[in-house]
Amino acid sequence: MVTIGMNYKVIPGKEETFEKAFNNVLNAMTEIEGHTESFLFKDVNSPTSYLITSKWTSEDAFKEFIASDRFKKVADWGKENILAGRPQHTVYT
Repeated sequence: MVTIGMNYKVIPGKEETFEKAFNNVLNAMTEIEGHTESFLFKDVNSPTSYLITSKWTSEDAFKEFIASDRFKKVADWGKENILAGRPQHTVYT
């Protein structure tokens, strides 16, 4: 089991859109092999900063997911419409 932390900075005013998109992605992730659960956290001191923690059966399962077309589509949309910078991922074992 591995937990991935994904840190996101959102364009001011896009917080609600990001949160709704996360919930849609979360529903789709229930079908992804190797994914067990994910949670979204918002920084109370910086309302445009978010952390998604995501549990996977292995780091390889996560890497397969981020290499998928499904992930790339969502990432491209976020980069063009929602995110203020490049997300940062951290692996917790």
